[in-house]
Amino acid sequence: MKYPIGTQTFRKIIEEGMVYVDKTALVYSLAQKNICFLCRPRRFGKSLLISTLESYFKGERELFKSLKIEELEKDWMKYPVFRIDFAQGGFGDPEGLKETISSYLDDWEELYGVESKYDKLGLRFSKILAEAHRKTGKKCVVLIDEYDKPLLDVLMDPVEAQNRAVLKEFYGTFKVADEHLRFVLLTGVTKFSQVSVFSGFNQPEDISMDSGFDALCGITKDELVEYFDSEIAAMARKHGCTKDEMYVLLKKQYDGYHFSEGAWDEESSKEVMLDIFNPYSVLNALNVRKIDDYWFASGTPTYLMKLLDRNRTNIQEILSKQYAKKYFMDYKADTEDPLAMIYQSGYLTIKGYDGRKGLYKLDFPNNEVRNGFVDLLANDYLNDSHGGTNCLVMDISDMLGECRLDDMRDALTGFFGGIPYDANYQERAWSYESHYHYTLYLIFNLLSCYTILTEKENSRGRADIIVETNDYVYIFEFKLDGTAAEALKQIDDKGYAEPYAADKRKLFRIGVNFSSEKKNIVEWEAV
Repeated sequence: MKYPIGTQTFRKIIEEGMVYVDKTALVYSLAQKNICFLCRPRRFGKSLLISTLESYFKGERELFKSLKIEELEKDWMKYPVFRIDFAQGGFGDPEGLKETISSYLDDWEELYGVESKYDKLGLRFSKILAEAHRKTGKKCVVLIDEYDKPLLDVLMDPVEAQNRAVLKEFYGTFKVADEHLRFVLLTGVTKFSQVSVFSGFNQPEDISMDSGFDALCGITKDELVEYFDSEIAAMARKHGCTKDEMYVLLKKQYDGYHFSEGAWDEESSKEVMLDIFNPYSVLNALNVRKIDDYWFASGTPTYLMKLLDRNRTNIQEILSKQYAKKYFMDYKADTEDPLAMIYQSGYLTIKGYDGRKGLYKLDFPNNEVRNGFVDLLANDYLNDSHGGTNCLVMDISDMLGECRLDDMRDALTGFFGGIPYDANYQERAWSYESHYHYTLYLIFNLLSCYTILTEKENSRGRADIIVETNDYVYIFEFKLDGTAAEALKQIDDKGYAEPYAADKRKLFRIGVNFSSEKKNIVEWEAV
């Protein structure tokens, strides 16, 4: 099987016989709309979507033979298509964005015989669209890929405001030239707030959380089975496991993205969210038949670290709350809200929806993202440039697997004793309580080989941390300036162990007390 890794051109994929997960029924549905915006994480297939739409609107019927759209489209009309790709541009130079857009306009003015009379980019583009409509007799299609890259490249830089102004004026074209437009799509990683970029034209229809387009980018479980079942079977044989076990491993590592609250399911009589696999990681894993962190390794989110630092926010606080849609879908460039950026960049996804309150629960989508992002956060938060945290995590992993709880106590006590606490406390935590809680949160979330439940909620409260291994279940409760006995009592009073009453694994309750004076563990009791 030939995988389209690094290939984002629809024509090339089809002509060279690469595997193509057929999204053309959704492409056809999307093409019936007018002006749309789609937000998806990087490397999720947005550029391939743009390329597919380009071939469709150019009437390249031969490329769509045997695909679902062939039964839907009867006319195959050819439209003038204008595609802008901001992926390749460099936008740190104050004139870089203007030059990039102007180079596109120069080519189109020559193609349609339009004399350039204006300095404003939006006016030039509107004249091109009008002339293309007049000469071809068909309204125009505009496809803009990575519309937000000129802003993300200069985030928190003075050039950002200038680039935003350029884009606002340029996108104003779509209001002036509305009568000449058949279809417009803008794609990007982030959705900047309406008052910054999109206010220059009629608001596009945001399909980012439209359940009908959940599967437009990415791979569903059904698609994984339909297109890659034999490859997954071969991968399973290589790793000495069953095909079903390999599906489970792939799901844990790459699945779990949700882009809406879901669609109504008649059988269950409730909203059901559609699971989406990360396409970049899946294709890379199948290509080399190895599970690894492909997507996370392809880009380090250092700008998110800056946003978290600036806003004095940690990921544990973010994941402990519920949010209205506006808080994670609308990135306000003036406040640099880290929640919206983390969600839209693909490091968090929707994990639950309360329809009565209209509130969403966010969490990491899968192990690949959780492990990579938490590791980055831990190294940053704990000033760990020598890998001491990872060594501790590996040791604790062995200790939990072998039920060596005294050794784990000693390892954590030694670790807390060696943390340069003052530096972290002054800059990163409002109190020692938040400091030790966050440190423990990061450490336990790095235990990727086990099931880790942090602040698991029941009707009576939330357990601090639960660790599930193959043979053991550990319920941890932490106190500050209290007692280990109080922690154990809370586990019992709140019923944290009740879900495991019929579990065959051996269960341990661990009460831990920290001292704010000694800044370390002073009591540890396991029963």
